[in-house]
Parts: sequence; C-alpha cells; structure tokens
Amino acid sequence: MTTNRQIIFKSRPEGWVTLDNFDIREAAMPDVGDGDVLVRAIYMSLDPYMRGRMDAAKSYAAGFQIGEPLQARVIGRVAASRNADYPEGALVFGTLDWADVTLVPGGKGLKKIDPAAADVPLTWHLGALGMPGMTAWVGLGFTDPKPGDTLFVSAASGAVGQIVGQIGRLRGCRVVGTAGTDAKVAYLTDDLGFDAAFNYRAAGDDVLGALQAAAPDGIDIYFDNVGGPILEAALDAANRFARFVECGMISQYNLTREETPGIRNMTHVVRKAIRMQGFIVSDHADRRAEFDAEMIDWLKAGKIKYRIDVAEGLDAAPAAFIAMLKGENFGKQVVRISAED
Repeated sequence: MTTNRQIIFKSRPEGWVTLDNFDIREAAMPDVGDGDVLVRAIYMSLDPYMRGRMDAAKSYAAGFQIGEPLQARVIGRVAASRNADYPEGALVFGTLDWADVTLVPGGKGLKKIDPAAADVPLTWHLGALGMPGMTAWVGLGFTDPKPGDTLFVSAASGAVGQIVGQIGRLRGCRVVGTAGTDAKVAYLTDDLGFDAAFNYRAAGDDVLGALQAAAPDGIDIYFDNVGGPILEAALDAANRFARFVECGMISQYNLTREETPGIRNMTHVVRKAIRMQGFIVSDHADRRAEFDAEMIDWLKAGKIKYRIDVAEGLDAAPAAFIAMLKGENFGKQVVRISAED
C-alpha cells in the first residue's frame, strides 16, 4: 500500500445526507514518529449519532471538519508502531478516520481487544460489546426493569434495539418491538425472542393501534430510538408511572427545524407521572468494566444474539451511511475495509 484512501467530509447537508456531501482522496502514507501507531482499518462502525456531527451546531460530540476525513469507531490491526504498548500485528479499536489507515499520535485513545472476548466475532466489538451494546445496557438500567414489566423498544432490530430487547427478556420483562419491514419483525419474534412486534410502516397512521394490539395492557417502559409519531404512540399507551429513556431521535435527524413535527401529547408526562430521561453513553465510561463482564458472560452463554449488516469496501461507506439513516440496514451497520488477517 503506497497511498491511503480517505473519505472526506465535503459539505454540510441541508436535510437529508447525500453522496454529494462526501469525497474520496488519495493521501500520502503517514510517517510514524516516536510513540506513534499506524492502524490498518478492518471494520468501521456507522452509527446514527454521526449525523449530528455533520451539522455546524455545537453538540456533545465534536463536529466533522469540512475538507478532512470523517471519523468513526474502527477495529484495526497495528500496521507499524514505535510504541511498545501497541506492537505491530496487535488488534486494537478506537476513533479513527474513514480511511485505509490512520496514524494515531502517541497511540492516544487506542485500546486492545479484550482477551476475554477473543472468541467473539470481531465485528461484535463494534456492536454487542461496543458502544451500541453499552448504550442498551446503560439506558435500560435507568428504567429499573422488573419481572412483569412491559418493555417497548423502537428501532428494535437496530444496533441498540436488538440488545435492549434481549436484556429486557433476561430481566423478566414482556418485550414488544417495532421495526420497518416484515422480515425485521419476524427476526425480533422468531430469533430474538420478543413477545410481540409490529411493522410501523405497515401500520401507517395507526401506529397507536398497532402498539395497543401488541401491548394490550399498556407499556411500563419505553426505550426510544426514533422519536416522532412512535414516541407519541408510546405516550398514549403508557401506564401510570411508566419510565421512558430517550436514546435517539433518528426520525428527526435529517429534518430541518421547520420540518420537525412536535409531540402533541406531552401532557401525559404529567397526568401519568411518567419519568423521562435522556442520556449520552460516553458520560458513563466508568462503568465499562462492569458492562464488559456481564455482556461477555451473556454472549458466551448464548443468551444474547446479534445481527451485523456488512457493507464491503471503504468506497461503500457513504452509501451505507445514508441507507442506515433511512432504516435500510438490517442489524448493526459496519463497513469491511480490509481482511481480518
């Protein structure tokens, strides 16, 4: 490899992201200085939160810079190193460029793959054992799930939702999910053990009716990944003292402020004494070891399953990212950039 391909953030989207917002360039291979680590990307994660980094508005994560490579969570292998902590050939993960290789000055932010999870598929370190899995684990914990609770999960076949539902089952909840295709709905009930699920697209304007059919006794917990009409339906279906955890609002990420619909029934929060909490998983990094231990045990025991949607090649990343924002992926979206060996 004599040059390094990089996907560049070309322009800020107005509304929906398009391929015109990206570019690709060939850059010179970086020089590795004292303490530096050069990482060859194997798998790259694509996640909804990255849409917010494309906007100019200040947020909890630094925005992408025009004319520079985008960044993502990446699993890779050390290609060259002048850092004793990260020898050549080691498997590592960190926030790296959308690129074939990334130079990491001083190895800052890199972590080695946990040997305790060495027999778990490598992609799962970006999913069940990565940020999505910890997001599910931390977020559901805020709701204090108890046996007999009805848990409703939106975007339930996605990177976070599929883990939320399975943890809910392990905690003794009755789990209801929603997804955007019949195949995804079948996956929730047939493969992941959800008690009920429905296709929100097929429900059309009657999402509430579909939810009430799936959860006739109401819902006690709502894990929200989408916002919008499904949040409205969840508020209508909520029992008194329900707990809502607000993880994501993907239905609104590509809308302008003027296009974004309001939630018309927030009065339920008062009338039903609903507890509603938002969170950012990075604020809970101190619980990483606790999460790893429990999730690794579940995975090894076969109690948690996980589906990955793999796009092939760095060039495919922009189109895969746009498709993910539109819900066209099936499972956790990653991009395979090079071979694992």
